[in-house]
Amino acid sequence: MWYMFTEDSIEIAAPPQLVWDVFSDVERWPEWTASVTSLTGLDGPALAVGRRFAIKQPGMQKLVWQVTEIEPGSTWTWVQRSPGVRVTARHFVTAQPGGRTLVRQQLDQSGFLGALVGRLMAKKTRRFLELEAQGLKARSEQLRGADGSHA
Repeated sequence: MWYMFTEDSIEIAAPPQLVWDVFSDVERWPEWTASVTSLTGLDGPALAVGRRFAIKQPGMQKLVWQVTEIEPGSTWTWVQRSPGVRVTARHFVTAQPGGRTLVRQQLDQSGFLGALVGRLMAKKTRRFLELEAQGLKARSEQLRGADGSHA
């Protein structure tokens, strides 16, 4: 099988529910990460199995991702399919001691062209995951500081 795997993680000084609320409000990603220029829910704004989201990233064509799994508050997966390529993106929000949160993102690129595309895009993919992690951390920690109810 042709396959490419990329993963990124970050620890955030904010409680898991706050981080989940920011992370799962996907249509607002362009507000806090430079890796997404537009993100629109085609079937509604909320994450739910079967819902599709059109995502435009810098230097790339707009792609449609479909949610395949969700466990509210902890994880969701969405998949993007193109001829010869299947990209699966998994997002994890995990409670840590002291009211902190660990966020992990995994990107699996598979299919006949998946590994090739994955290798060609490896640097950009890693950069986008880093931008998303750093942006999520900054937004979540900013909101934690602004909203005493999440402290």
